[in-house]
Amino acid sequence: MLFLDKCERKFGWLSFPGLLKYYALFHVLVYLLQIVNPSIGEILDFNRAKIMNGEVWRAFTFLFADSGSGGLGAFGALFLFFMVMIAFMMNDSLEGAWGAFRTSIFHYTAFVGLILANFLYPVPMPSSGFFVYSSAFFAFATLFPKHEFMMFLIIPVQVRWLAILFGALLIIGIFPNPIYFGFLLLGFANYLLWAGIPALRGQARVVKSVARKRQFDKHKLNDGEAFHRCKVCGRTELSDPELEFRMAGDGEEYCVDHLPE
Repeated sequence: MLFLDKCERKFGWLSFPGLLKYYALFHVLVYLLQIVNPSIGEILDFNRAKIMNGEVWRAFTFLFADSGSGGLGAFGALFLFFMVMIAFMMNDSLEGAWGAFRTSIFHYTAFVGLILANFLYPVPMPSSGFFVYSSAFFAFATLFPKHEFMMFLIIPVQVRWLAILFGALLIIGIFPNPIYFGFLLLGFANYLLWAGIPALRGQARVVKSVARKRQFDKHKLNDGEAFHRCKVCGRTELSDPELEFRMAGDGEEYCVDHLPE
């Protein structure tokens, strides 16, 4: 991506190594605050009317407002723990593949897309802040499809199958309200731009390469099985690999056994 290379040279200061890790830690902080004050989520959540009336922080803090969506009990704490661990692993993997700058832009795009989506749609989508993790998960599954997660700590499952299942559930979930398909496009625009579309282009190139190879092999076989053929006995380098051939003065090719004087 030459464009991103130029941007990195010019705007390298935008790089934020470990951004997804800090994002996950903010979720932990808000989760702890909700244990002390359960209403903190409502104070941070997206509300267009209140934003317009001066509560500007809601345009950003909604990303963390649903930290306790899994509950504030033992199950919610366990869910948050595994989410943070996976976020740390995905962050390191994406930065290893793309570098800190491109990974940071990837997450910035997710933030901007979610903010736009919540402003554009009349009813904000609950827990949309978790789309940041979801888009990172899809990108991770696209780059490292054979990486295995231990489901229930005992069943190894490749991440690509989990991503396909999760993607199917997302699409099925918006069937009752298809208008929110655009919300998903904005929320996952970073994945489409950084991983989804490039992966499809790469797959298309592979398919074309395979098709060209098949066509070449077919053409090669149809044009004749042998390059050398003796005018007298008709033997070729395929029928007798050890046989040597020479071109005679008459312009014809002969094997060494039938080469004219």
